[in-house]
Amino acid sequence: MTVPEQDAAVSAPQVVSSFLEQRKEQIAQRWADTPLFRSVFTVSRDEAVEACKAVVEALSEVAVSGRLEDVGSPGFVPVRDQLGRMTQTRARAGSTASQIADEVAGLRVPVMELLREEFADPTVPRAQEAVLALTLLLGTLRLVVMETALDANAELIERQRQQLLEVATPVIKLWEGTVAVPLIGTLDSARSQVVMESLLEAIVDQRARYAILDITGVPTVDSLVAQHLMKTVAAARLMGAECIVSGIRPAIAQTIVQLGIDLGSVLTRSSLADALAYALGKQGIEVSRAHANESVR
Repeated sequence: MTVPEQDAAVSAPQVVSSFLEQRKEQIAQRWADTPLFRSVFTVSRDEAVEACKAVVEALSEVAVSGRLEDVGSPGFVPVRDQLGRMTQTRARAGSTASQIADEVAGLRVPVMELLREEFADPTVPRAQEAVLALTLLLGTLRLVVMETALDANAELIERQRQQLLEVATPVIKLWEGTVAVPLIGTLDSARSQVVMESLLEAIVDQRARYAILDITGVPTVDSLVAQHLMKTVAAARLMGAECIVSGIRPAIAQTIVQLGIDLGSVLTRSSLADALAYALGKQGIEVSRAHANESVR
């Protein structure tokens, strides 16, 4: 039955919903060949078709509810789930949110062609209303996909940021029972938390009795950085390790004094070498220095 033969009281969104349900297979077959689906489902075209059907069914549910312009419509939930996985794949491949949105816009032409075939005269008002309703629906779909793509990119960026933090705060085993964290760059709350977690894990894994925080590469120390250092030292003590802060340069020492920061309870050494020598000495290991002018016999 063509659309003009249907009850005139049926609204345009309901017409679109019925059309999507009846033409689901044909729409899915055409969408499976569009760049959006073809670029993700590269192994099996049948998988692409099934994914397209899921999207068409969701759009039909949104249309029948009449909430064509509502990105929060419950009908879009399966669309977000289906396209969310796709956009994450496309994001990892280097596609931007705008590129993915353009690919979604490419879904419009195939489905519009099928909708116009439903009308004996595509120029009649009823046909135009259905076309407008479908246009609004696909426009909202594009917004949903853009939101999903942006969320996927944000998650990817956050994951990469976390990985960079972990790489930037390595814990090094210097000797049996002694570990060190050479800090380079600015310390903020997020990075300080990673430093603390990494150090405590290393203390447990290495059964370390001494932990060295070397701040030679930290450009400045303010009250916030000092608080982070104090918390890390306290946490290490609770784990049974003595924590030593090394690399306090003259400029940083002056800043700490001027800020009135009390590091009296923190064991400090001027360099990483001095801190290591202290830790080794506490373990009964003597460190000897070779004399530069010692003759070779």
